Amino acid sequence: MEAEAPVLAIDLFFLAIAVPAVVFAGVSKAGFGSGADFAAVAFLAIFLEPQAVIALMLPLLMLVDAAILKPYWRKWDWPSAKVLILGGLPGVVLGGLLWSVANEDVLRVLIGTIAIAFVASETARSIGWKPFEIRAPGPGLGVLAGVGAGFTSFVSHAGGPIAAVFLLSRGLSKTGYQATTVLVFWITNIAKGVGYGILGVMTWEIVLASLTLAPAALLGAWLGVRAHRAIPERAFFAVAYTLLALAGSKLILDGLG
Repeated sequence: MEAEAPVLAIDLFFLAIAVPAVVFAGVSKAGFGSGADFAAVAFLAIFLEPQAVIALMLPLLMLVDAAILKPYWRKWDWPSAKVLILGGLPGVVLGGLLWSVANEDVLRVLIGTIAIAFVASETARSIGWKPFEIRAPGPGLGVLAGVGAGFTSFVSHAGGPIAAVFLLSRGLSKTGYQATTVLVFWITNIAKGVGYGILGVMTWEIVLASLTLAPAALLGAWLGVRAHRAIPERAFFAVAYTLLALAGSKLILDGLG
């Protein structure tokens, strides 16, 4: 069944709020693992129709995927990527089936709580406090994380935090972590594009708006790759954890608000 086509007006107000948000999404996605790129969606949804924002951002996220795939090509951790993809594709299908009835607020609070708890645990371990031992998650949890990431990515582009929790717990290098998220969400976003087309949420007006914002997305991608290369590994993960904590906090506030 097709969803009602979202409405979007392209004017100076739209450009003033959308350009910075899209640049931020590009920087986060290209440089720091997609942990907080969904924040652009949350910000734009304050001013624009949520379904229009979700449809608008998908072509831009796919453009960033295409722009950054080459710098990270084959630098990913394939075992981690494989289980996330195996779970992510069914998660996308589930998101399409439940598009009109999914309770996004419950999902936001749940994902945000998991993200905050993970960051708190890793911070405690970094200062030498280990109240319990956390083992690296196995393939089963990876597939489950993939289902959650695919589902939440479809309904709100908020799959990054779930994938981030799984990947950060795997002990990957900064580039291995980043490249794996690039591969996973490149495939996930292609699948989402098919689903959005079937649901009828993509309109020519939204496609035109995405084309208008394409330079901002490419600028963000370029800045993100450069930032990734310039920042030392320890600082990179500090930024990644900070973005994940902020993303988790924003999800909880949005879900409760």
